[in-house]
Amino acid sequence: MRHIPTLERYLARQIYGAVGFVLLGFLGLFAFFDLIAELRDLGNGDYQLRQIFTVVALWIPGHAYELLPIAVLIGTLYVLAHLSSNSEYTVMRGAGLSPSRAGAALAKIGLAFVVLTFAVGEWVAPHSEEAAQRVRMGAMQSLISGGLDSGLWFKDERSFINVREARDASVLGGVRIFEFDSAYRLRQVTEAQRGEYAGAGKWRLLQVSQTVLGPAGPSTARFAEAEWRSAVSPDLLNVLIVVPERMSAWKLYRYLKHLAENRQKTERYEIALWKKLFYPLATLVMMALALPFAYMHARSGMVGIKVFFGIMLGIFFHMLNSLFSHIGLLQQWPPVAAAAVPSLLFFSTALLMMLWIERLRPVWVRFRG
Repeated sequence: MRHIPTLERYLARQIYGAVGFVLLGFLGLFAFFDLIAELRDLGNGDYQLRQIFTVVALWIPGHAYELLPIAVLIGTLYVLAHLSSNSEYTVMRGAGLSPSRAGAALAKIGLAFVVLTFAVGEWVAPHSEEAAQRVRMGAMQSLISGGLDSGLWFKDERSFINVREARDASVLGGVRIFEFDSAYRLRQVTEAQRGEYAGAGKWRLLQVSQTVLGPAGPSTARFAEAEWRSAVSPDLLNVLIVVPERMSAWKLYRYLKHLAENRQKTERYEIALWKKLFYPLATLVMMALALPFAYMHARSGMVGIKVFFGIMLGIFFHMLNSLFSHIGLLQQWPPVAAAAVPSLLFFSTALLMMLWIERLRPVWVRFRG
């Protein structure tokens, strides 16, 4: 029993090294694919090699966040399979490392991955993603959202706002504000060449044309400058730059409140918020899934097959995670269920594998004897 802390430290060193190596390999591969994809836009506007390399580098934290559970699965599986093939794990078990103790040791080791995944997903990846999109869109002279030819549309209470150009979330170009009364009749249209955020919910509109629709008919007035008060802020506009899955949980929560207050659909962002909360725990699930492979006795040549199987499991988890988000959205599942089901399925699979191995272990012992 006194050897257990030593074994845990040995396992931790091996697993941290293997996971780091796998993650670096994946990040290099994904960065190469991103570079090839971005080179197709070379020369579009001011989008040159310097901007391309900057964008690819800024996308790396986002990839790290998505790939960490898969890297943890492959790295842990490789270490355990390698120890098993060299009979080192058998020695560890003889020293008192029971399946429950091994699971507890992996859970302790995995807490570092949980914290790392949460930190990258909450603070590093969202900021780097926003910066990447700003560099890309600024160089290519594109809008925040190019879904419609008319530009970007969003709602604020009884107003609908159209923005033609928004390379920076605090400076808007071609602003049109359609204000409706309580009966949703159009009462005022405001157009401005430019809008600058002044803080505290205030926007400064420049070169303004304002048309009021009254009982006597429309009347138009022009101003060099006007103030526009709105709940829409640069933080909320930045949400439109980054896909929900790569936003921070705090920004998702704030944007959810904004959508709910304006009676807009929130399901996609609710699922993304719950996924954000559950995803760091997926690293522990992946470690639990790798544990049964330590109890499968095999020759050293089988380590590669086990690692390949781990890669397939990781890819399947990533696909299942995305699939359940879409299915949950289409079938109107509770957001927490759509976010948690893939991890619960994989954790249940890990438990069933351990039970199956423990049941077959006496047979293996007799066969080997």
